[in-house]
Amino acid sequence: MILLVVGADRVDAGKTTFSAGLLERTGAVGYKPRAGNDFWFDHDDCRRALAEGRLYGKDATRLSAADGRDRPPERLNPVHRLWRPAPDGGTGLLGRADREFLVDRIGRDGDDPLFVRNATADLPAQVADALPLENAIPVESVDEFNDLAEARYVPAFERLAADIEATDIAVVESYGDIARPLEALAPSSIAAVAAVEPGRARIYPGDRYCRACEIASSSPRDGAIEKRVPDVLDYLDPLERVSLPALGSDRRADPERVARAYADAYEALLEAAGRE
Repeated sequence: MILLVVGADRVDAGKTTFSAGLLERTGAVGYKPRAGNDFWFDHDDCRRALAEGRLYGKDATRLSAADGRDRPPERLNPVHRLWRPAPDGGTGLLGRADREFLVDRIGRDGDDPLFVRNATADLPAQVADALPLENAIPVESVDEFNDLAEARYVPAFERLAADIEATDIAVVESYGDIARPLEALAPSSIAAVAAVEPGRARIYPGDRYCRACEIASSSPRDGAIEKRVPDVLDYLDPLERVSLPALGSDRRADPERVARAYADAYEALLEAAGRE
């Protein structure tokens, strides 16, 4: 059974807090297929990973801690992207306004990752010195990136999807407000979906949600065509709308306390998935 958690709000929707509590509630295995952070705005998180010669973020770290399986963040998250604000407020490679992509890490083995480098950007010295980029693959255009995505990113996602589908219960957290973080997952394998935003979660059956993803309009992002959660939800009525109480930082950091606070939402999600 796969439970998908998506964000109905692009920034700080509360997906990771919701997912961590759901892992505590269900004993599921957690996954974050794609993630990223900003060298400027998430600098402390970047420094912690770079100090180990690695590239990962706090979301995958929190999910790994919450599911209690002692997995490194890379095992949950085969692709992690490092951004920074674009120079002069322009649009960096891959079409993101005011942000430019610096480095991607591909692979779930923290000891032997593949790195992809934006050859049009000057890497901060902390990044260039910390990561083993001697064999990094340089890209200079969206076309080059898309070719590389087909050859390297897609197989990594397909391997992850196979692992997820073989798991008894999996919680898959999306990134940003992307409707489907892992296209390689068979729509029929997604049992239920929680669309999370500040103050509430909306609950949907997986099959109806995936059909709406096929209908919804697309916008070009990250070198590919992706569906946004608000566009998908325009085609759906939720099974349930459940209030989520505001939580202080100490409660958000404790999956057990989150599980108690969000118990009604988790019950509604599991009911939608057909699980008592």
